[in-house]
Amino acid sequence: MKKILILLCAMTLAAVHTNAAEKNIGLQMYSLRTEIAKDFSNIDTIIAAIAKAGYKYVETANYSGDGKIYGMEPAVFAEKLRAHGLHALSCHVQKRFKKTPTRAELDEALPWWDKCIADHKAAGMKYVIMPSMPRLTKVEDIQAFCEYLNKIGDKCNAAGLKFGYHNHAFEFETKLPGKLTKYEYMLQNTDPGKVFFEMDVYWTVMGRFSPVELFKKYPGRFLVLHIKDQKELGQSGMVGFEAIFKNIGASGAKYLIVEVEKYNMPPIESVTASLKYLNDAPYVKADYSK
Repeated sequence: MKKILILLCAMTLAAVHTNAAEKNIGLQMYSLRTEIAKDFSNIDTIIAAIAKAGYKYVETANYSGDGKIYGMEPAVFAEKLRAHGLHALSCHVQKRFKKTPTRAELDEALPWWDKCIADHKAAGMKYVIMPSMPRLTKVEDIQAFCEYLNKIGDKCNAAGLKFGYHNHAFEFETKLPGKLTKYEYMLQNTDPGKVFFEMDVYWTVMGRFSPVELFKKYPGRFLVLHIKDQKELGQSGMVGFEAIFKNIGASGAKYLIVEVEKYNMPPIESVTASLKYLNDAPYVKADYSK
C-alpha cells in the first residue's frame, strides 16, 4: 500500500509539472541581446536554449528594414524556430524619426511599413508591434501620431496581421488637458479595429498606473501582455502579478511574453527562472489564446 501511495504521489507531481510546462508563454528575444553574437553566428544555440527553457514562441527585436531577421531571410528564421518546436508570434519594429515628425513626414514613412509587414508575415508572425514612439508632448502631435498608428494598422489588417503599440513609463508622464495621460489619449484616439496595445505591466506600474484599472477602463484593448519585473519575474515585489492575472479577463489578452532587461544571474538562467515563476503560479492559466 505504501508503495502504491508513493507511486500515486509521484504521478500526481509529474502531472502538475507537465501541466505547468505546457503553459503557452513566449519570450522577447531582446532579453538575450547580450548573448546573441553580433554576426548572429550563435543564433541556433540561442533558439535551442529558448526552447529548452520551456518557451513556446518568441517575439523578435531585430529588423533593420533590409528584409533580414537576426541576419536571416524570414522563412529561414521561421524554419530554425520550427526545428526546435517554436514559432515567432510577433516582432518589435520601428521606423525611427530624429525629431518630432510632421504629418507629412509620418505619411512619407508609411511605405517603409509595407516591406516590414511582408517580411514578418513571411516569418509566420501574427502581430507587428511598435516598441516605442517619439517623446511627443503637444496634443496635435500626439493626434497626428495616433492617425499614423491607425494607417499602419490598416496595412497590417490588409495583410492579415494585427498591429500593436508597446509602452514604457514615459507615456504616463505626459499630462494633457483634462489630466489625461498620453497613453490614455492614444487608447481613446486609435481605432480598436486597427491598433491594439501590448501592455508592459512593469513599465505601467513604473508610470504609477494600475494595469488592472486600465484593463477595466479599456476592456479588450490589450491582446498581448509583456510580463516583466525589475529583474527576474517576482523578485522585486513591485508588480502585483497575482492581481494582474486574476483580472486578466478584462484585458482581452491572448498571449503572454516574458521580457527581462536586468539580471541577478546569467541571462539564459534569468529567463528560465522567470518562466518557472509563471509556470509555478497557480493563478496563471495554461493558455489564454483559446
